[in-house]
Amino acid sequence: MNTTIIGVAGGTASGKSTLVKKLQEAFEGESVITLCHDYYYKAHDDLSFEERTKLNYDHPGAFDTDMMIEDIMKLKKGRSVFRPVYSFVNHNRTDKTVKVEPAQVIIIDGILILENRTLRELMDVKVYVDTDPDVRLGRRLLRDVQERGRSIESVLTQYFCTVKPMHDEFVEPSKRYADIIIPEGGFNSVAVSMLIHNINSLIHHESERDRR
Repeated sequence: MNTTIIGVAGGTASGKSTLVKKLQEAFEGESVITLCHDYYYKAHDDLSFEERTKLNYDHPGAFDTDMMIEDIMKLKKGRSVFRPVYSFVNHNRTDKTVKVEPAQVIIIDGILILENRTLRELMDVKVYVDTDPDVRLGRRLLRDVQERGRSIESVLTQYFCTVKPMHDEFVEPSKRYADIIIPEGGFNSVAVSMLIHNINSLIHHESERDRR
């Protein structure tokens, strides 16, 4: 089975998840899986909860990217993998895993997936979602308070101490590696339609080539 890998990167709360959902819906007729970089946050069982809350989760070193790369390569070879499960409430990896089967389309989602050269070289299509910083901060604030049980103060402290500096140092510069830059991500219906059309063409081209 030929595999098409789509990378969706961009700053925190930029609209990546909305875009990924649109892609999942568009390729419902194909076999599609999504791997989020967030699944691969490193485990910190040796640290207390308070110590874990003070870690920098927006630096490339916070992720076990090598494990993600290994899993993607196995999936490309037609082998299933067991990806980790991460708890944003406890700031740590759980003892659970989720079995992921090979698929025709693999969508990779994360703020830093274009920062790592080996990871981005696995991608057939590299997308960067570009959204105004004030909009992203507002969305992140709502998400972390409502969905992750954080206080407003803790969200703002984390944003200005680590999220924004790491965005400026690592995330924003990775935009230059993107094949396509989409303002507002999944909320940009025109750009999403064009992206879906291009990916469809790529998938069908690869399928035709395999049949020859």
